[in-house]
Amino acid sequence: MHKNPVKYVFVFGGVLSGLGKGIVASSLGFLLKSRGYKVTIHKLDPYLNVDPGTMNPFQHGEVFVLDDGSETDLDLGHYERFIDESLSSINTTSSGRIYWDVLERERRGDYLGDTIQVIPHITDEIKRRIKAVNVRRKYDVVITEVGGTVGDIEGLPFYEAIRQFILEVGKENSLVIHTTLLPFISAAGEMKTKPTQHSVMRLREIGLEPNILVCRTEADHHITTKLKKKLGLFCNVETEHVFESPDVETIYEIPLVLNDQKFDVSILKRLGLKVSKHQENINILESSIGRFKNPKNSVTVALCGKYNGLHDAYKSIIEAFIHAGIENDTEVNVKWVDTEKLEETKDVKGAFNNVDGLLIPGGFGNRGIEGKIMVSKYARENGIPFFGICLGLQCAIIDFARHVCGWKNANSSEFVMRCKSPVIDLMQGQRNVNTKGATMRLGTYPCRVKGKTRAYKAYGKRNIHERHRHRYEVNNRYRKKMEQLGLIVSGENIDLNLVEMIELKDHPWFVAVQFHPELKSRIVNVHPLFRDFIAAAICEKENKQNIQSLQMEQTP
Repeated sequence: MHKNPVKYVFVFGGVLSGLGKGIVASSLGFLLKSRGYKVTIHKLDPYLNVDPGTMNPFQHGEVFVLDDGSETDLDLGHYERFIDESLSSINTTSSGRIYWDVLERERRGDYLGDTIQVIPHITDEIKRRIKAVNVRRKYDVVITEVGGTVGDIEGLPFYEAIRQFILEVGKENSLVIHTTLLPFISAAGEMKTKPTQHSVMRLREIGLEPNILVCRTEADHHITTKLKKKLGLFCNVETEHVFESPDVETIYEIPLVLNDQKFDVSILKRLGLKVSKHQENINILESSIGRFKNPKNSVTVALCGKYNGLHDAYKSIIEAFIHAGIENDTEVNVKWVDTEKLEETKDVKGAFNNVDGLLIPGGFGNRGIEGKIMVSKYARENGIPFFGICLGLQCAIIDFARHVCGWKNANSSEFVMRCKSPVIDLMQGQRNVNTKGATMRLGTYPCRVKGKTRAYKAYGKRNIHERHRHRYEVNNRYRKKMEQLGLIVSGENIDLNLVEMIELKDHPWFVAVQFHPELKSRIVNVHPLFRDFIAAAICEKENKQNIQSLQMEQTP
């Protein structure tokens, strides 16, 4: 049976960053997959870091960890959430990694004394990595997003490599999507196409020509047929290949918006692929969006972190809240609580007034730690649903050790190197590690879930696999005493003898985990712990409302 050649789609961005290239790439992946095609998505990042593992969350947002332990850009999270596939290290690379690998080969003598240059050595390595995503011909379509903006100096080797790549695989097997901005100028009362024209002009100077334009629009200012014709004329793109990506309530609407414009149909026809009917998952997405827009309930959850200045630092948690809210027919409102400020004010009760659940996310360093321990103590003593993730579990352990076990000096050796009661400590194999980046427990590890626990109720099975990103662990020297006083170890890594999940007896819902469940939550497959956490928050709100109603009835 003759098999079609692999098709390659490249997604670029122009005018400015943050236009949603990753969402466009993810949406296309979702739509093509819904038509029965096997799709994967690839990210090329021009920055010189080897990976985002050591990058400041305030600058770059969260680090998204894959099953194989790769520390990647948050766009990889969008890819996984939209196409519902687990990706690996081959799905992402950076300029730093490419130069690193080329220079390592040069040091080994692999180039036999050649002068190493951007062309051909760097561009050849970029092309090799694009092909490596599908070396076994597992996928029909490979979508590659290039980070940054057209014209950025660090991105030039990528654009040149893609220009060469398109010539090699054939223009009939490749397609370029260019995402741009159509700003609305209030003073003029109209949308302007000139930024898009100049961005396309810059792309054509590099030797690439867009086949598809996706124009980001704002608020109620939508693209008209007249504007489409103008853009098509000046950007040398067919009018019917100019599409709009408007502002929406949730990013999960974008596949539906693009589908309504026959975005994927145009791309399939351009690539010479059969346009088959959509499968069930697009109906599931439509149903989910309907429930998102028309929730039956609402809850408020306090996210108690220290990177609150950039919400993208907790992107996967926010998305998991959306998934769990849809599953529970509930709008999840997030109250951002800065735990450093909480340390200063000490007003825990005021910070959590009218809050239905508390979540402590992951993080590194000692800033805001005492505030997070205060959060755990407040949730534990007041019966408020609590969810601790990674560092959140460690703060819950320190709280329990200090205030239940009576070990006043309990702490983590990450924060106090020579503390008397290091209830959180380094893994034995990490004690002599001094370098940063890829030195932690990273990626997927097995966990054995204890029966008759909230964790087992959520998962419904004994053996699970979850993604990790941390170096410190619960110190087993203190485990037995804490269990005697009411701590439940509801999940553990049997092979490594490590605590993975904890719970509390006689508490409505107090669960903390050493891993990052938010990394595996998808809109069509919500993570069970987030689902049950939001369900517990709904119960908490209903209980408070019942108590208030009762008090009002008893008031003379």
